[in-house]
Amino acid sequence: MNAVVVTISDRVSAGAAEDLSGAAAADLLGGLGFDVVRTVVPDGVESVADALRNALEKKPDLIVTTGGTGVGPRDHTPEGTRTVIDREVPGLGEAMRAATFGVNPHGMLSRGICGITGNTLVVNLPGSPNAVRESLAIIGPALEHAVSLITGRPTAH
Repeated sequence: MNAVVVTISDRVSAGAAEDLSGAAAADLLGGLGFDVVRTVVPDGVESVADALRNALEKKPDLIVTTGGTGVGPRDHTPEGTRTVIDREVPGLGEAMRAATFGVNPHGMLSRGICGITGNTLVVNLPGSPNAVRESLAIIGPALEHAVSLITGRPTAH
C-alpha cells in the first residue's frame, strides 16, 4: 500500500517551521505498512485542492493531510478536500473527534473530513503532532480494510 502525506501550513511551506506533524503521520503510516511520500503546501482552498490532485497522479491508496482543519482564518483544508473527493466517509472524522471528547476540549473544533476519490482514500488530520498520533491511533486499524475495499482487493471480511 502506498500513501502521500500532505502537510498544509503557511509556516512550514515558507521554511519558518519544521514539519513535525507530517513526520509523525509518515512514521505511523509506515508502521501500518504504507510506503509514504511527503509534500508540503501553504494553507488555502486552491493550494489544498491542487496538492491533492498532484498527489492523485501518483495513484496512492491513501492521502493524509495534516493541518488546516481548525477554525482559524486560513484553515481551509476541508473546503479544498471537498472539491476533490467524490464521496465522504464521515465515520472516520467522527471517530477522531469523538476520541478527543473529555480529553482535549479543542478537539471538537477540528473540521477535518474524509472521503474517496477514484480508488484513493483521503483523510484530513489536525496539524499538531499529538493530534496526528491520537487520530491515527483511532482510525489506523480501519485504514488497511478501507483501502482494500476501495481498491477492490480481497479482504478477510
